[in-house]
Amino acid sequence: MYAIIRTGGKQYRVSEGDVLEVEKLNVQEGDEVVFDDVLTVVSDGDVKVGKPTVEGAKVTAKVAAQGKADKIFVFKYKAKSNYRKRQGHRQPFTRVEITSIEA
Repeated sequence: MYAIIRTGGKQYRVSEGDVLEVEKLNVQEGDEVVFDDVLTVVSDGDVKVGKPTVEGAKVTAKVAAQGKADKIFVFKYKAKSNYRKRQGHRQPFTRVEITSIEA
């Protein structure tokens, strides 16, 4: 059984026991999160597709950690004008473990 959920402007295919990193959620470590924005649920060949979401479906997850991704560098440069700009960025994320899928 798996589901497709939408959170943080992205879509994820999740099954029970999966661990994934989503855009930062304002929750504490160890809390339980419910994703109500379920787009599709597939269970033993039975496919439920929402318009746009599946009614009554929800995915429950436990927050495993809050963190930041590896640093990336944004380097802007213009030739012949002595313009150089280096900027770093670390994207925050929330690591969640899927505990149940209900449809």
